[in-house]
Amino acid sequence: MKIKRYKKVNRRLNFYNNNFGFRQPYQLLIDGTFCLAALNNQVNIADNIPAYLQGELKLLTTQCALIEAEQLGPKVSGALVILKQYSLHKCGHEGKPVPASKCFQSMIGATNEKHYIVATQDRDLQQKLRTIPGVPLLFLVSKAPMLDQPSQASKNYVQSKQCGITDEEKQKIDKMKMDVGIPVESNIPKKKRKKKGPNPLSCLKKKKEVVKPNSSVGNSSKVVSNKPHKNRKRVRIPKHVHEAIFNSVSKIANENKIS
Repeated sequence: MKIKRYKKVNRRLNFYNNNFGFRQPYQLLIDGTFCLAALNNQVNIADNIPAYLQGELKLLTTQCALIEAEQLGPKVSGALVILKQYSLHKCGHEGKPVPASKCFQSMIGATNEKHYIVATQDRDLQQKLRTIPGVPLLFLVSKAPMLDQPSQASKNYVQSKQCGITDEEKQKIDKMKMDVGIPVESNIPKKKRKKKGPNPLSCLKKKKEVVKPNSSVGNSSKVVSNKPHKNRKRVRIPKHVHEAIFNSVSKIANENKIS
């Protein structure tokens, strides 16, 4: 199982390395929700996460994430202690703190130019970051860290990049096609397949094969007939009649021998 997990995370990291320019040491942005989940599941972030990603990491957090954890009170005091161990990254909200989710979104921006990997358990934040291409997401599933598979936005960006056409250019081309009257592929309705009836040949009754009695064994010609086959009735002779016939036949045979 470990080999499969490592192959999967290597494949996903290579996707970001080859298409978005990620390099080691990876910059891991961590918020209080991730630290709280790690504390509850007894996961050592500094040891387990680099071993899972098989690379060097820079563990980073922001002032906004620290202030948010402090405001939540003693319930997350253990997570706050863990969060304070990491390097404090400038987020541009000094003096005017914002929630950690908004802080991370502003640092990612529209393209994630600084190549951050975001470690969070916040579902809303994860959903918003999946709409931005080139943002790897890391979260915990019980005690196991999990690097999320590339989002559809990342896949679409890579596909358009390989074709040499950006999303804006594609929209312009589609608009020009609609102005001229050329149908766009996405607007063409797919034809629904009609349900076909049963094959009429498969509904025919099976024809019985009859062999000619005069034909030779090697070259037997088969004649097809649709006549129903008649079963022969076997007449059984009673045992006492069979014994009487046998005795009479043997008596006649003995008389013929004597004469």
